[in-house]
Amino acid sequence: MAEKSAREYGNDSITSLKGADRVRLRPSVIFGSDGLEGCQHSAFEILSNSIDEAREGFGDKIEITLYKDHSIMVSDHGRGIPVDYNTVEEKYNWELLFCELYAGGKYDNNNGDTYSFSLGLNGLGLCSTQYSSEFMNVVIFRDGFRYELNFEKGENVGGLKKEPTSKKATGSSIYWRPDRDVFTDINIPLSYFQDTLRRQCIVNAGLTFVLTDEASGEVFTYCYPNGIKDYLSEITNDKNITEIQYFSTEASGRDREDMPDYKLKYELSFCFNNEINIIEYYHNSSFLEHGGSPDKAARSAFVYAIDKYIKDNSLYKKDEKKIIFTDIEDSLVLVINSFSTVTSYANQTKKAINNKFIQEAMTDYLKKQLEVYFIENKADADKIAAQILVNKRSRETAENTRINIKKKLTGSIDMNNRVEKFVNCRTKDTARRELYIVEGDSALGSCMLGRDAEFQGIMPIRGKILNCLKSGYETIFKSEIITDLLKVIGCGVEIKSKHNSGLNAFDLELLRWNKIIICTDADVDGFQIRTLLLTMIYRLVPTLIEKGYVYIAESPLYEITSGKNTYFAYTEKEKQDITEKLGGKYHIQRSKGLGENEPDMMWQTTMNPETRRLIKVMPQEAEATADMFEILLGDNLQGRKDYIRENGHMYIDLTELS
Repeated sequence: MAEKSAREYGNDSITSLKGADRVRLRPSVIFGSDGLEGCQHSAFEILSNSIDEAREGFGDKIEITLYKDHSIMVSDHGRGIPVDYNTVEEKYNWELLFCELYAGGKYDNNNGDTYSFSLGLNGLGLCSTQYSSEFMNVVIFRDGFRYELNFEKGENVGGLKKEPTSKKATGSSIYWRPDRDVFTDINIPLSYFQDTLRRQCIVNAGLTFVLTDEASGEVFTYCYPNGIKDYLSEITNDKNITEIQYFSTEASGRDREDMPDYKLKYELSFCFNNEINIIEYYHNSSFLEHGGSPDKAARSAFVYAIDKYIKDNSLYKKDEKKIIFTDIEDSLVLVINSFSTVTSYANQTKKAINNKFIQEAMTDYLKKQLEVYFIENKADADKIAAQILVNKRSRETAENTRINIKKKLTGSIDMNNRVEKFVNCRTKDTARRELYIVEGDSALGSCMLGRDAEFQGIMPIRGKILNCLKSGYETIFKSEIITDLLKVIGCGVEIKSKHNSGLNAFDLELLRWNKIIICTDADVDGFQIRTLLLTMIYRLVPTLIEKGYVYIAESPLYEITSGKNTYFAYTEKEKQDITEKLGGKYHIQRSKGLGENEPDMMWQTTMNPETRRLIKVMPQEAEATADMFEILLGDNLQGRKDYIRENGHMYIDLTELS
């Protein structure tokens, strides 16, 4: 009989994963990832079950303990997980809940008999977390009994242990450690639990979470007695434009005509603020990172209501475009907390929901509530409209600035005919090209004659450029010196704007140079020009500094001649060392300005890669540089006075007394 081919694909080739392997070998199918994010999601599933119990009115405190070995314990004071024999299923409930996917008490939740608004994975969470654990130990108190279960790597050990107890309190305690054989990382940071519990107490008013961290010995307690209203009061400040508003309602409906109705209840709280803008959505206590239906409802309703108010009160200028949600969210603090008995999640990890009925119900309700709010609180409405129009007009100004910048900075590689006095090099190889930024026409002449025209280009700066730290973008981009230099550099600009991140037109791939070398005279004026150039680069294209493209050409301070030999000293110490070696036969001359240098000297001291000295502007100095720029060139007048008083004596010898 012929040997079976390894590549044969037939009826016997089809297999299925069974038992714990359904999760252990494919954790990302259930948890969205086999890394830390998936591990965190598995822990959240255990927490979800306790939260669901508390929301149903059973228990008002949940305790979470994090151990040094990355094991976790979650204890609640609910009714206790039912684990005894199930006559309907003819199995023990512990087998259904801990060892079978898609088994649980949350499926028939539209009739309100069990969990009306479930946070858990509807039969996946408890089992899938058990399957993905190195071990899981469970202790349950209910019906006058103490139950205990133990699992190792997805398999039960010892069956169900049951004994009578005199303890009156009920509840469940689950202690487990995520398995490194399943997840690539099980070191869930304390901050994840802190953030998660804080979010959960926001949307579960009155529920207390107690988090204990064994590593630090710290205990953290989270509770908002009034839920989202307390949360908004905490995160906002006296910069609020309006008072905090709160609405809540319930509804029922269906996503499709041929489907049954389901229940929906939701609450929302909002205000407008000059400094803070936060928009958060929660559904069945799960934080909706991407929103979905509630986000679409909020966008539609707020734009509709505020635009209508602006139109009705003739606040738009003639032919002015209407507001968009971007203008509103810049000043909006909003939390929507919703619950439904039927939920259509965009994916298993619950980042967004897409229920059609929820979106429509929220949109209609919020539109009506906002209209009433504006009618009853005209002073607030006027403040909101004025702020949104300020945001809108700022955004439009930023967009126009971006368009103008793009027009000024785009162009072909060959800049010779477009930028006055710029001298290009021959090679098109970006990895070799160097740009020398020099001061004045005289330096341009000596650099042109002294350079290697194959790979060295020259851009002269005519006088001192603007202080880009103090000037606005509109003023900056009216400067031909700056726009010409940016054209030559070629990669656009980086500008961060509150109202339009799209103003960032930077593209490092379009950079035309491997080195950008600032080359100025070794005097006070040269130092100031160098500082202004660095300020411009730091503000408009900081990535060039971070990525190591910016250099300073170090010019010699002294020219020392001895017979036919010439030596260059870049520091006082070098001058001393050279003169000591030469003895008494030498002549010292303070170095001339770059424009007075002979081409050979220019090449030797400043442009020859073999002999020149370049100072690389290092990224770790960026913060210190920014602070110094602010002191020397910014609006911090007191800081500048203090700096001069403390350090001015070091610069006395650089001044010229008239």
